[in-house]
Amino acid sequence: MQNHDISIIIPCFNEENNIEDVVNLTLKLIDQKKIKGEIIIVNDASTDNSKSIIKKLLLNDKRLKLINHNKNYGIGKSFYDGVSEAKYSYCTMIPGDKENSPLESLRYLYLTNDVDIIVPFIHNFELRSKFIRILSSMFRLIINLSFGTNFNYTNGTVIYKTSLLKNLKLCSTGFFYQTEILIRLVRKGYLFAEVPQLLLERNLGKSKALTIRSFFEVFRSFLILFWSIHIKRSESDSNSFLDSSSATSIRKKNAS
Repeated sequence: MQNHDISIIIPCFNEENNIEDVVNLTLKLIDQKKIKGEIIIVNDASTDNSKSIIKKLLLNDKRLKLINHNKNYGIGKSFYDGVSEAKYSYCTMIPGDKENSPLESLRYLYLTNDVDIIVPFIHNFELRSKFIRILSSMFRLIINLSFGTNFNYTNGTVIYKTSLLKNLKLCSTGFFYQTEILIRLVRKGYLFAEVPQLLLERNLGKSKALTIRSFFEVFRSFLILFWSIHIKRSESDSNSFLDSSSATSIRKKNAS
């Protein structure tokens, strides 16, 4: 990990009970592993005490940045606003809800020597309810059948080469954003590795993913992506990435 650098984006919406621990744990890991990094906290118009807590944290470490939204845009928009400010070669998202361990999220950073994207899948899925496990399995099946992929999971703390995201145009601003990014990039031929990741048990707060608003946003974004790829076929003509050399250079290395 010592030879890598990364921008860590932490979206936060009403996480006053969790955000300080998430930021401090992430800073501690960066120091322990001697990672060159920054943390970009995106306050997505929190109505609790999150913003004031974040401002206090900023006073103690220059590696912290804050982006404030004047209204709640969703986790996808929060992530992409963080990407726009990211200065390091790789980036990832760690939620502000304390469900993901920073250690688990960055454990496989060294794999960026060989791939463009590191995609985690949950190893201890029993922490989640039976309903969520069934819902997740159905979602994965629909995605893989619809787009010709074979992902184990698409909503984790994925690590990306930052340059791949800078000019990528998304339709989703909510929870479908990560799935959309992975489908678009993998269909472009960028290399990825899937790795196991352990979840933490969430003790405070509740998930914002399982709401009626989130469901309709995911469904809408899925339809737009399906239309774009299979009907409009815009992906085949697109060449909008800033860095298209990575996957090619790795294939050449493997072939030699």
